[in-house]
Amino acid sequence: MIKRPKGTYDIIGEDAPFWHHFENKAKESARVFGFEEIRTPILERTELFKRSVGDETDIVQKEMYTFDDKGNRSMTLRPEGTAPVVRAFLENNLMSLGLPQKLFYMGPMFRYEKPQTGRYRQFHQFGVEIIGSSSSKADVEIIWQAKYLIESLHLHNYKFQVNHLGCSSDRLEYKKALKAYYKDHYDSLCDDCKVRYENNILRLLDCKNPHDVALKEKAPKLTEFLCDQCSAEYMTIKKQLGQLSIDYEENPFLVRGLDYYTGMVFEVKYPFSDTVLDILGGGRYDHVISELGGKDIPAVGYACGIERILSIMKEEEVEINIKPLSEIFVLGMGEEAEPYVIKIVRFLRRKGISVEHDLMGRGLRTQMKYASKIGARFTIIIGDEEINNGIYVVKDMETGNQTSVESSWIENYILDKLEE
Repeated sequence: MIKRPKGTYDIIGEDAPFWHHFENKAKESARVFGFEEIRTPILERTELFKRSVGDETDIVQKEMYTFDDKGNRSMTLRPEGTAPVVRAFLENNLMSLGLPQKLFYMGPMFRYEKPQTGRYRQFHQFGVEIIGSSSSKADVEIIWQAKYLIESLHLHNYKFQVNHLGCSSDRLEYKKALKAYYKDHYDSLCDDCKVRYENNILRLLDCKNPHDVALKEKAPKLTEFLCDQCSAEYMTIKKQLGQLSIDYEENPFLVRGLDYYTGMVFEVKYPFSDTVLDILGGGRYDHVISELGGKDIPAVGYACGIERILSIMKEEEVEINIKPLSEIFVLGMGEEAEPYVIKIVRFLRRKGISVEHDLMGRGLRTQMKYASKIGARFTIIIGDEEINNGIYVVKDMETGNQTSVESSWIENYILDKLEE
């Protein structure tokens, strides 16, 4: 038997309704805030992610699924959603439609990393992007929409963390300060952080090694290096969050794991079992579009991990509306009943009712068991006696009550019962 690749999984059975629930809530939250859907290819040119995400990030260095195609072109299964959206924005000249462009996406991403709770090698993200606005209002709009989504899923133990990365001059001065601080601790850093020290000092703040996490607590804080303009911008964002009653805490070491972030960044933390998960994060990325060959157009957005959110929903036993596989099961006995069964099934399906009938040649008792298994609300029983008398038996599967209904009225009777 051929098994699925490590770090992947099948969405089946009781999991599927949770996915449907999240997808519907995500799309509705996007609609409420005026975001339009965009769907990009799973496969992109490798250069797209090297130029946008950052050549020195762990994603590009260690985690991307990259290969040469038959034309010797380097291709990559998308590891994140923002870069493809920006590429599509440029390639399809969406700027001609006016700014800002408010877009959302949802779909699978791929990263080669150790599978763990809510994290897989094929995973799924929902994300939103506002392209074209440099206003702090756009930053706050993104956070506001994220809060709306989380609460629409009936998750309430979340905590927003925010920070500001400043402008390029601010970050240059901050990197110098970090270099000076970590220089005295270089020998005690983990091997990965020694490489980060040389190539991308900000990535030191992402390290999960317990020793390096403790070391970070005494490091210089980025907000201490903000220029007057960036500091004022950060204050405005926090003021607007307060006006919307969006609670948050400041995390001066929050830098996110991608190099394209500038300005405001944020994450959402959520307790899960004996740990705290990052379920959502994003921020401003004002230079990605120009890096990919477009004009210097500002943008801000976020992405959330769907698997992690669904894990939390199940742990907290969030109730979702699960529709039965079939609302009606039409149960026929013998070949003579078949035309009468098909007539009812066809009528109800044309009305948008979920209806099933026997495809296995089962007997009465076995058909009834199957109807119960798929959660049918009503069964319609048609046999020789019912056909001869023009009277069908309708059984309410919840109460067990049976009602005799004239065959000429059966479809309308079912429609009336479903509307009750």
